[in-house]
Amino acid sequence: MRVILQRVSHASVSVNGETIGAIDRTGYLALVGITHDDSLAQVVKCAEKTANLRLFDGEKSALDINAPVLAVSQFTLYGNPQKGRRPSWSAAAPGAHSEPLFNAYVEELKKLGLHVETGQFGADMQVELVNDGPVTLILDTDTL
Repeated sequence: MRVILQRVSHASVSVNGETIGAIDRTGYLALVGITHDDSLAQVVKCAEKTANLRLFDGEKSALDINAPVLAVSQFTLYGNPQKGRRPSWSAAAPGAHSEPLFNAYVEELKKLGLHVETGQFGADMQVELVNDGPVTLILDTDTL
């Protein structure tokens, strides 16, 4: 599982010109990718790391300041551009495996007490954000 975690001052996601998820104050945009061997254990680990990382002013975590999260599924995090000009997407898990795990990540964040907005799984989405800092981290369960 990979999560690109960006501290943002605000962010939104739209489908067909309609905003379907947004946060309007300091929080996180979490771009979430799932691979074939990911399980609920990786989801829990990433959610706990997301909620507890101290990336806000005064070395505070999202839980400390009740920061919202905009979570967006993004299979392209497992794209491999090493051969030729066309990336391979074979490391990205298919929707039947990845959608339940993405939803579990969202639910784990909510269980921890965070407000979570989302995009629409599998949709062509437009994401807008203002990266605050900028602060961007890669959470990868292979290295957590």
